[in-house]
Amino acid sequence: MTELRSKAEHTEAIRRDRRIAVVINTRSRRGRRHYFEVLDQIHALGFEPLAELSVVNPKRLRAHLDRALETKPDLLVVGGGDGTLSSAVRHVAHRDVALGVLPLGTTNNFARSLGLPLDLAGAIRVLDTGKVADIDLGMAEDRPFANLASFGVSVEVAGTVKPWLKRVLGRPAYPLTALTILPGHKPFKAILTVDGKRHELLTDQLNIANGRFHGGWQVARDISIDNGMLVAYQLGSGKKLRLLGETLVRATTGRWRSLAGGPFVMGREMLLETEPPMAADVDGEVRLRTPIRLRVVPNGLRVMVPSEFEDS
Repeated sequence: MTELRSKAEHTEAIRRDRRIAVVINTRSRRGRRHYFEVLDQIHALGFEPLAELSVVNPKRLRAHLDRALETKPDLLVVGGGDGTLSSAVRHVAHRDVALGVLPLGTTNNFARSLGLPLDLAGAIRVLDTGKVADIDLGMAEDRPFANLASFGVSVEVAGTVKPWLKRVLGRPAYPLTALTILPGHKPFKAILTVDGKRHELLTDQLNIANGRFHGGWQVARDISIDNGMLVAYQLGSGKKLRLLGETLVRATTGRWRSLAGGPFVMGREMLLETEPPMAADVDGEVRLRTPIRLRVVPNGLRVMVPSEFEDS
């Protein structure tokens, strides 16, 4: 494993040497429209990026990230949605380089969990005035993730939601699409083993979160992306009317609740089995199936965050 500088040394190196590389996904919701604006603002702060790369073909994203990292930056700045940033997380994890996040997607869950401003000017200023922090890294089997692994109706929603609806409505596009799918969706049995304790439930949707946000809304006040814990929670209890109501409330109000209100299960490692076996959506990519083991790696990822971010 690469030997890491202290976070204070890393922050000082970014401010002193200004060694950054920039990768922008211009296929993200706001990437194409703001690409040159982002570069102009970064230059205005006194940065002269070692690489400035525009991702036109999403299949080339990983190659662009590799190319940017070959310049050996202290800070890799990535602009895009949560899927783009999840790919960046896998490239940066456990390395002596920090990830700078520019929220250019629809829900921007990862940026929200880091406490970043969602306006571009504010997020770009953090690159200059912020600090390097280390946060938790989720692992689904051997696949790193930043924010969320989900099972059930959301996997179908992710494959169904229309790109034009996301562009027009933004984050409400997801729960509104869910409302069209839920009436025909069948609940599944989930068996979750955490710290030797077995939990069984019938649900249409189960989420296991590393971050604090899902669909652009806060899951609970006391979830953190830096507390060394994963949090599993269900939406609905196999009862269609209840889940439809919860989804409608989330779509229209973004209401959130505390972990103390349940039903939540917390732990450092979780084994999820489902009946029937089903696909897992890991930060927007459907690559794995249950049964699946998930765990958290405390302080597994370095990121640039606002100076007031509480780094444990």
